[in-house]
Amino acid sequence: MVAATAADLPRLAGGKRFASTPARLLDNGETRPDSPAYVFHDGLGWVTCNWRDYAGEAQRAGRALIALGFEKDQSVAILGFNRPEWTIMANAAMMAGGNPAGIYWTSAPPEITYILQHSQSPVYLVEDAEQARQALDLKAECESLKHIIVMRGADAPDGAMSWDAFMALGTEDHEAELLARLDALEEHGVASLIYTSGTTGPPKAVMLSHGNIAWSASVLIEMFGRKQGDRSLSYLPIAHIAEQQASVHNHAAAGGTLWFARSMETLADDLKACRPTIFFGVPRVWEKMAETIQGRLAEATGTKAKMAKWAMDTARKVNLAKIDGKSVSPLLALQKSIADKLVLSKVKEALGLDKSRMLISGAAPISPEVLRFFAGLDLVIYEGYGQSETSAPSTFNAPGAIRLGSVGKLVPGMESRVTEEGELLVKGPNIFKGYMKNNDATADSFTSDGWMRTGDVVNVDEDGFIFITGRIKDIIITAGGKNITPANLETDLMNIALVEHAVVVGDAKPYLAALLTLSADGLAAFAKKQGLEGDIRNHPAVLEALQEGVDQLNTRHARVENIRKFAVLPGAFSVEGGELTPTMKVKRKVVIERNRAIVESLYAK
Repeated sequence: MVAATAADLPRLAGGKRFASTPARLLDNGETRPDSPAYVFHDGLGWVTCNWRDYAGEAQRAGRALIALGFEKDQSVAILGFNRPEWTIMANAAMMAGGNPAGIYWTSAPPEITYILQHSQSPVYLVEDAEQARQALDLKAECESLKHIIVMRGADAPDGAMSWDAFMALGTEDHEAELLARLDALEEHGVASLIYTSGTTGPPKAVMLSHGNIAWSASVLIEMFGRKQGDRSLSYLPIAHIAEQQASVHNHAAAGGTLWFARSMETLADDLKACRPTIFFGVPRVWEKMAETIQGRLAEATGTKAKMAKWAMDTARKVNLAKIDGKSVSPLLALQKSIADKLVLSKVKEALGLDKSRMLISGAAPISPEVLRFFAGLDLVIYEGYGQSETSAPSTFNAPGAIRLGSVGKLVPGMESRVTEEGELLVKGPNIFKGYMKNNDATADSFTSDGWMRTGDVVNVDEDGFIFITGRIKDIIITAGGKNITPANLETDLMNIALVEHAVVVGDAKPYLAALLTLSADGLAAFAKKQGLEGDIRNHPAVLEALQEGVDQLNTRHARVENIRKFAVLPGAFSVEGGELTPTMKVKRKVVIERNRAIVESLYAK
C-alpha cells in the first residue's frame, strides 16, 4: 500500500491543514520514500528502514488495531526499551483515532497494573516473553485488556500474539476505515497519555492533544532548523515526554534518521555508530561522560597533558566569548583551529559527537561547570526546560542566545509571568488538556485566570533568561524562618569530584545538612591515588576531601545556605531502587524518608 499523500492530511474547519504526527509520517513516506527513516540493531548488525516502509508499517499496524476492535479514543499501552515497534505502534494508535500510553521499562508490577487499569487499554505491547507472561497474569485485574502483543524477534507465550501475527491482521479490508479515522483527527483530540513519574501516590496521566504536540514539534524545528542527513539517537524512555517528542513527533516533523540504541549499557558504542547530528542528554548522561573524560585526562602526563590543557583552555575561551556575544581575535581563532586539529577533533570522534551540530540538556538542572567543561572540548550544550504538561519545550538556550546557568528564554508563542512567591506561570498552545480522570489535580494546576502553574521557582534576568532555582514543594524553611531552595546547592555539591548525588535537608532545623552518595569512578580514582583498598566511603581521607569540597561550596553561598554537616549514605541511588526517576532525577522526599534516622543524627547534640 502506498502511503497517504499530503492531500490526505487532516484539515481543520476552513480547510487549513492540520499536521498531526501520523499524517506527517505518511507524508514523509510519499515525499522522501527512499530516505532512511530509522536504524536498529538486529543482533547481527545495523539495519536501515526507509520512510516508505516506515509509513507502510504504521499503516499496517493501524489496520491491525482496527481488526482487533480498537476504537477511537482508546489507548494502547506500550512497555519496552526503545525499538521501532514502539514508535510504529504509537503512530498506529494515533492514526486509528486513539493514543499511546507509555510505561517506563523500570516500572514495578503495581504501577504497570495501575496504568493498564487507569488507561483502560485494550491492547498492550511488550518487549519480550517474560513481560508478556507478567501481562497475562494481570489480565484478571485489568478488565479492559484484551490483547497482548510481543515485539519483533521475541517468542509469544500462549495467550499473547507475536508481532508478525499482529501485523498480518492489517489487511486492506480496514484501509478505508483507517484513512477515515486519520482524516477525522482533531486538533483538540488526545494524541498521547504521558504518565508522570511522581514521587508520591499513583502517576497522573497528562493528556496531550494533537495540537499541543504538533505545535511543539514545529517550534523546535523553527528554533533549531533541520538539515538533510540529520541523525539522532533514541535511548531515553519513550514513555517520557522529552524522548517521545524527539523519537515520535519531532522525528516525523523533521524527517531525519532515528537510530535506536541497543541498551543503556551500549550507549557509548551506539553513539559512535550513529554519530548523531542532534543529541539530547539528561544531566546525568553529560556528567558521567565528563567524569570519564576527566579520568582519562588525569592519566595523561608530560607533553600530552600540557597539550590537552592548552587545547581545552583555548576552546573554552573561544566558546565562552561567543556565548557572551564577544568577538574572537584572529590569533585566538587560529589557536582554536590548531587545538581542534591536534586534540579536540580526536576527543569528539572518540565520543561519537564529531558530527553533532546541536547538543541539548534537559529534564533536570545541569551544573554550569559541566557546561564549561564541554565548552572546553568545543562541544556547546544548549540547556532547555519543559514538563510533560507543556509537551516538553517551554524555554531554550539557542544559537546566538545562550546564558550559562539559565534554561534560556521562553520559546516563541508562549507567555509567562512570575508570582510573588517566585513560581513560574505559563500559557501557550503547548499546554496540556488536563489530567485524565483527575479534575481536582487539573484545577490545581491552573490559576483562576488560566495560567498553568509550573511548580518551579525562578529568577528572570533583564534579558529574559530564566534561571530555575528549585521546586515550590521542595523549599526548605529553616528553624530561623529562612526559605531555601535546595536545587542549586545540590547541583553544586555534585560538582565535588567524589559526589554522585546530593540531597540537602534542614526543614524546621537550625542549619542545612546534606546526604551524599559517592561516585564509583571518583572513589576508585581517589583510592588509586591515595593507595587505599576496600570500602573507603567513610575513610578519614575521603571525609576530609568531601569536607574540603563543602567548605569551598560554602564560600560561594550566603551563610544561611551553608552546609554545616553531611553524611555519606551506604549505597548508590538507582531507578530500580526507587530513589531516581526514569530520567535520573533524585526523588528527594523518598531519599529523606528512607534515611530519616541518618538525617536526625545530623542534628543530634
